[in-house]
Amino acid sequence: MKRYIILFIVLVPLIYGSDYASYSGAFLRMGTSARSLSMGSGFTAEIDQGFAAYHNPATLAFIDKKQVGFSYHSLNLDRRLMMSSVSSNLPPTAGLGVAWISSGVDNIQGRTTSGYKTQELSTSEDAIYISFAQRITPWLSLGINVKILNHQLPMNESKLAGKGTGFDIGFMFLSEEKWNFAFVIKDLNTNYQWNTGQVLEGEGRIYKESFPTMYQFGTTFTFQQIYLVGDIGVVASQKDILGTKLRLGGEYHFSEKYFIRAGFGNSRFSLGAGLNFTFLKTNDAFFDYAVVVEPHSVSQGLIHVFTYAFNF
Repeated sequence: MKRYIILFIVLVPLIYGSDYASYSGAFLRMGTSARSLSMGSGFTAEIDQGFAAYHNPATLAFIDKKQVGFSYHSLNLDRRLMMSSVSSNLPPTAGLGVAWISSGVDNIQGRTTSGYKTQELSTSEDAIYISFAQRITPWLSLGINVKILNHQLPMNESKLAGKGTGFDIGFMFLSEEKWNFAFVIKDLNTNYQWNTGQVLEGEGRIYKESFPTMYQFGTTFTFQQIYLVGDIGVVASQKDILGTKLRLGGEYHFSEKYFIRAGFGNSRFSLGAGLNFTFLKTNDAFFDYAVVVEPHSVSQGLIHVFTYAFNF
């Protein structure tokens, strides 16, 4: 039984994504909206429709309407990843948001320690975001995400779950010119806490599984019908710097309704398109699509992402 627990803990993060996927919390680093993924995910300084707090909680202070977003990732290897988000401005200078990210792997064939087949199993990871942002000046804001985490590893006889919390903190500088700038620290003191005594009688223990922390600086730039985004970051564990990453992307709009996009980030190329249309009020709804090339051997293939968001 011990071998199966170790196999679950090691393999599930590996098949979730390429962005330091062997480290805990990989599902939180796979991205959310189709628009952000199609532009390389470098949205640290961008106010993403419906998913602003995921990239940087400080951006919530600059939204001027209530926003709702839903996103679904079509993945291979029986994986699932979906998210929903609700955010609102709090006049005159604040913003608030709540989001849910859910991932998992289904159709895992269960077996006994003797190798006999049992029922099919599934594993899941879930995160609830509670976000708040406040403008310090008319052009500078501070924001925080509080994350509530749950990781369920099903066994044949019992279930093993890791629970935890985490934090993001961000700053946003909104310029009246063509540039915006932002800085965010993601997964501060974020971890799962496991108690393997639930399944390993007499051999279990309580231990903490920490997420890597990301330090990201980002910017956006507007030039006529072209919109550019990008960020650069450092990923670090509690003891070491794990690496750096650069994410870049662009968007071209034919009118207020039609958009095409491309980007590179997290070692992946991506393309996408978007449509802005009328749902209840003029141009209050958005439908976006992205296709991401996943080059890594474990999860090689194409990721298709669909997002619907609207303002009210």
